Amino acid sequence: MPQGTNDPSIVAILDRRAPWLVECMSALSRRTGVRAYSALSLLAGALSNRLERVAIADPPLDVIEFPVQRGYFSSPLKHLLWEHRRIAAWLRRDLKEPGAAWLLCCYPHYWKVAALWPGPVAYYVTDFFSHYVGRSYGDIAEAEKELCRRAALVFPNSRRVAEFLASERGCDADKIHVVPNAVRESNLLAAPAVTPSALPPDCAGLPRPVAGIIGNMAANTDWELLERVVAATPWLSWLFVGPADAPIKDPKQARARAGLLAAGGRVRFLGSRPYGELKAYARGLDVAILPYIKREPTYSGSSTRFYEHLAACRPILSSRGFEELLHKEPLLKHLGEPEEWISALGRLREQGFRDGLEELRWRQSRSETWEERAQRLHLAMSWRESRLATAPI
Repeated sequence: MPQGTNDPSIVAILDRRAPWLVECMSALSRRTGVRAYSALSLLAGALSNRLERVAIADPPLDVIEFPVQRGYFSSPLKHLLWEHRRIAAWLRRDLKEPGAAWLLCCYPHYWKVAALWPGPVAYYVTDFFSHYVGRSYGDIAEAEKELCRRAALVFPNSRRVAEFLASERGCDADKIHVVPNAVRESNLLAAPAVTPSALPPDCAGLPRPVAGIIGNMAANTDWELLERVVAATPWLSWLFVGPADAPIKDPKQARARAGLLAAGGRVRFLGSRPYGELKAYARGLDVAILPYIKREPTYSGSSTRFYEHLAACRPILSSRGFEELLHKEPLLKHLGEPEEWISALGRLREQGFRDGLEELRWRQSRSETWEERAQRLHLAMSWRESRLATAPI
C-alpha cells in the first residue's frame, strides 16, 4: 500500500467518480491533511487485498482504491462477509494515532466501518439516498440511522436533506451543518461579465444567441418542455454539454430527448467534457438554462451546475424542479409552462441578453466556492474537537 508522509487529520471514504466529492476533498486537502479512499467493486473483491493510489490531476487529489466484493452492500452478501472489518483495518493502517483522525463517510453504506473507527466520525451527505433504487439501497434507512447516531457531525448539502435526516433518521439537529455544492475559486471572474465570452472551438459554427444546458442529460431534465421551447425559438441556438446516453424510463421524455438529439443544425450535443473545462462553456452562453423536472432525488439535492453558471454571471432561467433553487431569486428567474420560457427568452433577446443582475451574481459567486465549503467543514470539525477536548470527564 502507498505510504502517506504524515498522519492525516481526515480520512475520507468517497467515490472518486463523483466530481463534487473530489472537488470538496481537494479543497479540504489544502487546509488540512486528507487521505481519501474509494471502493473498487470486483467480482472476486473478497479475495483481493491490493490497494492502489490513483492520482487525480484536476483537481489535484490522491485517492487510494480498495477492493470490495461486488454485491457486498446487498443481501445476502452483507450478512455473510465481513468486508467492513477489512476496510476499517486498511483505513487505520499506517496511522500513528488513529483516534486523532476524523473519519469522513460520504455514503451511509459504511456505517459499520464508522462503528469500528476509534476517532470522531462525520457524515458528508451529498444526495437524497433514501430515493435511490437498487439492491444496495434496500436497507438504507437503517444505515443512515446508525451513521447519524455514530457521527459527531453531519454535513448535508441541502436544507431538504437536513430536515429529512432530523425528522426521519433521528439525527440531532445540533450535529447538522448544511454545506451546499459550489464552484471552484479559480472559476471566478475578476469582474462581472455583461457579455458572453467566446465559446470553445467545438462550438464553431453555432450562431448566436446561444442558450446552454450543462450537466447530465438524463431523466432529471424536462425534455418535453425543452422540445416545445426549442421549436418555438428558431432564432436561438441550443448547446447541450454533458452525457446524453443514460436511459429514461418515461417514454414521452425519452422520445423528446431522442428528437432533440437528432435535430442537428442549431441544436448541438457535445457529450461529456472534463469538469475543469465547463467554465468555458458557461461563460460563453448568452443564457443558461436549468430545466429540471421535479423528481427525487434531484429535487432535494444541491445543484452543482447552478454555481457554475453563477460564477459565469450570465442570465439564468430555471424550472421549479429543484427545491434549493426556489430560494435563489433574483440570481435566476423561475419559469413554469413553455409559454413562460418562450416569453422570457424573447425579453432577454430584446435586452441584448443583459438582465442587469450580472454584478449581483458575480458578488454572490465569491462566497459560493469549494474553498469556502472546505473551510466550513474544517472549522466545524475543529470546533467540535475543541468542545470534546474541554468537555468534563
